[in-house]
Amino acid sequence: MLSDFEKQQKETSLNFGMPNLRIQYFRGPVWGKTNDQLKKQIVEGNNPINGKPVMREMVELLTIPLKADEQRTGEIQPDTGPATYTGTPEELQKLFREKRYTDFLPVILPTREKVDEMLAQTSHNPDMILGRMNPGSEAGDTWTYTVRTAAINAVMAGADPEYFPIILAIGSAGMTAVNVSDNGFAAGAVINGKIRDEVGLNYEEGAVGPYAHANTTIGRAWSLLSINGGNCGKVGTTYMGTVGNPMNLINIIIAENEERSPFEPLSVRRGFKKDENVVTLFNGWGILSAKNWAATVWGPDMNYPEIIKEIYGTQDGWLFGTAAVLSPPIANFVRDGGFDTVEKFTEWVTGLKPGAKPKSAPGVNLNSGVRRTGGTFNVIVTGGSNNNYFSMGGMVPSQSVQIDKWR
Repeated sequence: MLSDFEKQQKETSLNFGMPNLRIQYFRGPVWGKTNDQLKKQIVEGNNPINGKPVMREMVELLTIPLKADEQRTGEIQPDTGPATYTGTPEELQKLFREKRYTDFLPVILPTREKVDEMLAQTSHNPDMILGRMNPGSEAGDTWTYTVRTAAINAVMAGADPEYFPIILAIGSAGMTAVNVSDNGFAAGAVINGKIRDEVGLNYEEGAVGPYAHANTTIGRAWSLLSINGGNCGKVGTTYMGTVGNPMNLINIIIAENEERSPFEPLSVRRGFKKDENVVTLFNGWGILSAKNWAATVWGPDMNYPEIIKEIYGTQDGWLFGTAAVLSPPIANFVRDGGFDTVEKFTEWVTGLKPGAKPKSAPGVNLNSGVRRTGGTFNVIVTGGSNNNYFSMGGMVPSQSVQIDKWR
């Protein structure tokens, strides 16, 4: 076991009732190294935890009889803490931070009055199980959380009560905003329907950034619910992102600019009715400005459909596919290029007929001349019309949830 996973592995052992399971640790990572490097660092190396030679200790762990404490069984008993806390606002902010109830930013303290105000926005019983969530590893059990739990975290995030049905819809999917993987995955949500204007979601300039209260606090509420309702984001046990991902703070909350888009909204393309309030959850690597790709060489004549197709071809999309977050001007360039529907554009970009699954090509060397597959392809239209910018990245949709059933 990699030494970086020591805390996680000990908690996993407890979850399986073996708190003193013998575990051999070695230096990681192991991939991307030559056989000589692996031999020197692992086979002939030392356990980074205790300094003992790996192979000699391995033999001992497999042959020496178990001691009494190693035969003891037991499980982790999660401590949910008391139902209420008392103290000054400063004391409670410090307590919440120390107990890791927060994202390390100050929170709105969830008083009973504020939580009740949030709960008044839904007809569902506060004690109803809203969802089940797992960080993505045996190190964290699958936790259940209630409508009340979501309300508490929505208050802490600073969300207005009218945002609560959206937060409930997201929480009902059971998808974490903070995945345990050492890749540092990102999460996103695309919101369609009239609720965009009802709650003040931003879908003009700065649509994907922290420039509207609704976008920012809905995304933050998702992360806080993941932390407190799903036991996610605990560094060393339920979070192992090697570098981490700053998008985990408020996630990627996108309201589609349906009014300026030449295409049907994402929700309609996923089978819902026009103007129906729907949230679609995404996960993956995240998105970047398309200027990060060499295909976006600016000049007097920009062939945006071709640029998007070229970027798709460079994506290692076998896991998360490719998502294109287009501003309305870029979407209109695509339409004017002969693609009056997203389906036609997708077929042209991917070379696949509608409904066909892309073949995966993990590990293909771009320098070999072999083209990778960008996997699935999804188009989202949002943002302002003041310039020709757009973003792309490896993000794939998972679930779409009707929002109004959570009112």
